[in-house]
Amino acid sequence: MTATYTFDVFSSLDGFGTHCGDWGGYWGKQGPELLEHRFAQFSEPQRMVFGATTYRENAELLPSIVAEPGSWDQWLVRMKDLPATIVSSTLRGPLGWPDATVVSGDGVDVVARLKEESDVPLRSNGSLSLNRALLAAGLVDRVQVTIFPVITGRTGTNPVFAGAEDFDLELLESRTLDGHTQELVYRPTRHGL
Repeated sequence: MTATYTFDVFSSLDGFGTHCGDWGGYWGKQGPELLEHRFAQFSEPQRMVFGATTYRENAELLPSIVAEPGSWDQWLVRMKDLPATIVSSTLRGPLGWPDATVVSGDGVDVVARLKEESDVPLRSNGSLSLNRALLAAGLVDRVQVTIFPVITGRTGTNPVFAGAEDFDLELLESRTLDGHTQELVYRPTRHGL
């Protein structure tokens, strides 16, 4: 049986994964429902998959999370405790992530192998270029987009789906968190196939 792979990403309404403005984390729109829901999702057994850039961004936070666990959102504390595979041809171990393995090679090949070998679901939070390649290869089973109620036309960075292939999306789940943030979970199918 192959493991399910979820591409999990945060986005502004206009499709940006991050910003260079003064919005703050979660674009300033986090609330208790969002944080509790994320905590529950990351309490389930799973393996994280990161590209090198997203790993580096997360690794910068790791010392603070370990030193001051009560000051961080608890889902991030949970995420750092999950086993992780980092797809990179530039990083070398050992890493500061408690249970992380660096795997060199093409991300599509690495994740295809992981899907066959893993006895737990796979999840990638961020890692945009890696996940666009995995979408194109048909390896993403679920796209989970958490849409924050903001438009970041001037300050938005990292367009989530820029350069991606065309996909039809089947809505599997939807929920509203804190009265304004949408989480949408889709099954992607390559358009025209």
